[in-house]
Amino acid sequence: MSLFTIYPAIDIRGGKCVRLVQGDYNQETVYNDSPVDAAKEWEAQGGSFIHLVDLDGAKEGKPVNAEVIGKIASAVNVPVQVGGGLRRIEDVEQLLSLGVGRVILGTAAIEDRQFTEKVLASYGDKVAIGIDARDGYVATRGWLETSQVKAEVLAKELAAYGAKTFIFTDISRDGMMQGPNIEAIVSLAEVSGQQVIASGGVSTMEDLVRLHRYRDQGVSGAIVGKALYTGAIDLRQAIETMNNNGLT
Repeated sequence: MSLFTIYPAIDIRGGKCVRLVQGDYNQETVYNDSPVDAAKEWEAQGGSFIHLVDLDGAKEGKPVNAEVIGKIASAVNVPVQVGGGLRRIEDVEQLLSLGVGRVILGTAAIEDRQFTEKVLASYGDKVAIGIDARDGYVATRGWLETSQVKAEVLAKELAAYGAKTFIFTDISRDGMMQGPNIEAIVSLAEVSGQQVIASGGVSTMEDLVRLHRYRDQGVSGAIVGKALYTGAIDLRQAIETMNNNGLT
């Protein structure tokens, strides 16, 4: 039976743990002044893998919060994955040297295929491809721009170059507490033939249970952000519930 992982999300902007609504930098809520404390709390509640986003980095096109990311990687005993502005091999190597377990390529996967293929060839399982879609098309640069590339086309192409893990976000669902776009998530897993982590819109325990039903079709986990910070989902309880029901 395939594993299903819940990834608590920590979005970092200005060194703080924040959440945006649909990627809008003008709609920000600060949830914790210390992302390190947030990571330690999610680990204490049973999180086995933590998802980090360098929001400043996504906008700038280079890691901006590397120092705090390194502190998080050192402070917890579970792996962390990081996305946001990774467009140079030196930046990827820097984060991995800080103890990051997996790097996420987003904009670069669309705009610099040569770089993306090189990172996949060099680091394999330590790389995930973040596909953020708006109306089925891939969005880039911190969701500020929308490309003319279909999400499923990109996934199929990069799977051929060794991508094993995709993180799929339907931007219209992000931060809206409306549930994930399960149809699109499952479709991406089937088209790519690889593992897909669901992101955006997971707002209830039922959302997690629904996603979990597709674990054998390649849906390997879910990133949960706002729902954890508002208390709509209790991480410890969610993990326990899924374990007790044979759901993980």
